[in-house]
Amino acid sequence: MALHVIVGAGPVGTATARLLVDQGERVRVVTRRGTGPEHPAVERVAADAADTDRLTALTEGAAALHNCANPAYHRWPLDWPPLAAALLTTAERTGAVLATVGNLYGYGPVDAPMTESTPLAATGVKGRVRNRMWADALAAHRAGRARVTEVRGSDYIGVGGTSLAMMVLPRVLAGRRVFLPVDWDAPHTWTYVPDVARTLVAAATDPRAWGRAWHVPSAPALSMRDLADRTAARAGAPAPKLTRMPYPVLWLAGVANPFARELRETAHQFARPFVLDSTAATATLGIEATPLDRVVDEIVDTLHAPTPR
Repeated sequence: MALHVIVGAGPVGTATARLLVDQGERVRVVTRRGTGPEHPAVERVAADAADTDRLTALTEGAAALHNCANPAYHRWPLDWPPLAAALLTTAERTGAVLATVGNLYGYGPVDAPMTESTPLAATGVKGRVRNRMWADALAAHRAGRARVTEVRGSDYIGVGGTSLAMMVLPRVLAGRRVFLPVDWDAPHTWTYVPDVARTLVAAATDPRAWGRAWHVPSAPALSMRDLADRTAARAGAPAPKLTRMPYPVLWLAGVANPFARELRETAHQFARPFVLDSTAATATLGIEATPLDRVVDEIVDTLHAPTPR
């Protein structure tokens, strides 16, 4: 029974903890407030993961250190560098495999399906932050100081996810109009949160996965309109009412709203096809994407569940 330390208790951190517990492993979840899934096999610890000495003490003897953290969107340039440095130094000191949950920001705008070989050519702030983190981790791996891997998914879908889809679908099921700066008909890859956890654990525990990044196996790309239509049909809801917001409206919203301001950098992801190729992880790690219809059924069943009294 190996110990796995997870930093972060958001949707992916929680799904990873539950998966590891189901596999019979010991789990320690580290967050600032000591939150995380309630389970006898999950130890929840309140600590600042950017405190290298404290994180090292919590990780001693662990097989893997899972980076599932997610600082506030607008604070990435401030919060990620010290946190990433603490995670990497901890992996170097303890020998735990550093398995990081990444994303696709580092590629920047693309004109073809993204593979793990797609250049990390982002020029935006958030993309550069993520690329620096991976470059530092990879350098440590190549120098023999640490064992590292990274898994990258597209926009998350599934209960607990916080992506655009999970903003849109509840409104669709409620019969409300959705007004966003989105090309509703562009093909887009959606990544199921539990599939991220499955890929993360597989990459952390398989030596073949170390020293490189992997794309999370994801269902074939589907436009936001098709996803909304499929969800509405499954729920017996009215046909979705989807309107494209002009980009200048998003830009103006960012003047007063920090979150909307940060969306300017990633607006390209929803203004053109945004497709992920995840065949490498399926071929090497043996992970298949969860069928999208099953994911939609889960979303509909959860959102339509009666409210407990």
